[in-house]
This record gives sequence, C-alpha cells and structure tokens, in this order.
Amino acid sequence: MNKITLTGATGFVGQNLMPYLNNLGINAQGINRDDLVNQNWDLSNTNAIIHLAGKAHDLKKFSNPDEYYQVNFELTKGLYDAFLKSKVEKFIFISSVKAAADGVEGVLKEDVIANPLTHYGKSKLMAEQYIQSQKLPEGKSYYILRPCMIHGPGNKGNLNLLYKFVQKGIPYPLAAFENRRSFLSIENLCFVIKSLLDQNIPSGIYNVADDESLSTNEVVSILSDSLGKKPKLWKVPSNLIRQIVKIGDILNLPLSTERLNKLTENYIVSNQKIKEAIKLPFPTDIKMGLLKTADSFRNHK
Repeated sequence: MNKITLTGATGFVGQNLMPYLNNLGINAQGINRDDLVNQNWDLSNTNAIIHLAGKAHDLKKFSNPDEYYQVNFELTKGLYDAFLKSKVEKFIFISSVKAAADGVEGVLKEDVIANPLTHYGKSKLMAEQYIQSQKLPEGKSYYILRPCMIHGPGNKGNLNLLYKFVQKGIPYPLAAFENRRSFLSIENLCFVIKSLLDQNIPSGIYNVADDESLSTNEVVSILSDSLGKKPKLWKVPSNLIRQIVKIGDILNLPLSTERLNKLTENYIVSNQKIKEAIKLPFPTDIKMGLLKTADSFRNHK
C-alpha cells in the first residue's frame, strides 16, 4: 500500500485508526475539513479511501435535518464519484447499523429490509444505496461497514455517562430493565478495516460488532470492576422510570426518553458475514474491550 486517505481523521474513530495504521507501517493521511467540504481532494498515489467523516446522530435533536443529508449523503456521493474516476482500488464507507433499523427484534443481519426512522439513519442509507447503484469498474472494491455502538479511547456518549455514575458511586437505577445489546471495540473495528485493506474480499455491506452481546447491567458490573467497586444496581420499577424521564424530556436532563431507550433497548447485531469474509478472529473480546475503554476514561484528565 502506497498511501491510505482518510476523511474524518480528527474524529473519534479517526484518532484511533490513524495511529493504528501508521504503527503497522501504513502511510495513512487525512483530508482536512476545508478540502473535504470544497471537494478539493488529492487521490494520486492513494490505494484506498476510508470515509469516516459524517454528521453524527444528535440525541438532543438540535441539528438541522438538512445537515445530515448534506454531510452523510452529498459528501459521500461526491467522494465516491471521485473514487470511481480515480485509480484508487478500495473505498471503505463507515455507515451505521442505524441505516438499517432503529430497533431490532431478534438479531440484525445484513439482509434486513432497511427502514431507518431518523434523518441520521436515512441519510446514511441514501449514501449506501448510491454506492451500490453505481457501476463498479474492474479492479475496484467498495465496503459499506455498519458498526454498532463503538467504544474506546476518546469515546463520548452513553458509556461515558454510565462510567461517571459508577465512578461517583451513584446506583444504576435502570436494573429492572432486561436487555441485551451489541458493542464494538475500536480495536476490533480497526482490525476489520486493516483486514479489508489486506485481503481480496467481495464488495458489499458488512455489519461490524464484537462476538458477544451484553446487558446494560453486565456493562455496569464491568465498569465497576475496572474501578475496584462493587456494582450498585437498583431495580426501580420500570413504569416509574418512564414517568421520570418524561420530566427529563421537558427539562432537558441527562436521562431523557431517547437516552433511556438507548440504555435499555435490545439491539443485537450479527458479525457472522464479516467474520466469514476475513477468516480471522477478532483481537479483543467484548469484556476486555470495555475494560480498555474504562481505563481510558479513568486516565483521561
């Protein structure tokens, strides 16, 4: 590989992926934001494009819906068109499981009929469909990756919120909710991307998740272990919790209806297709990955 070009190199995934590739002797270089927005990209001597840049899902719903389509669809469309006209061999697009479904019954696989409900999911799906609809010249490949909840150093979001609960000794009040969901260690995502660069794998859509799933109660227990604390799990009646979060919606408190759903929903994602494609075991199991993330929270000042 002469050079790998990344968009979104300064984001959470990019800040982990760039040094991961460089440490393996791969020349990974980012496109700065201005050049990306102005579609001023130099793809000469580039073997692969990894498109990480995107408009993330806004839990507080402050974002203008048009921003999702401009960034997640139009920007991807322009970059993919440039890829098709260039000599670049591989295009890796980081989409999301939310392009397929906001809720999951059973296990989410790639053959599900996509039905996203948010502007975030819809804009990601539009980008996926555009990529799939274009004729692919010989010698080129595309990979649409649908990761589930990614975590690791630099991660912000619900895991960080849970960690702060545990760190401060605040009992987790949602233990009455029974759920299972998939997670994705950033180390495993980097490993998958590196495997796609190395191997001749068929183009297509691939879910990316750790091998196992966990309940949120198990996640709280793992985070407690990382701090040497005994997990505090309160089984407050779920009906009472649902009434309380309605107040959170009105007052814009940390525990809102949407965040409650994120913490307590079932969302299990199959990684069977990508595992069969790369034919290699993931380097990190789900519990070890969460412990590494917890360590990064503790060490972050």
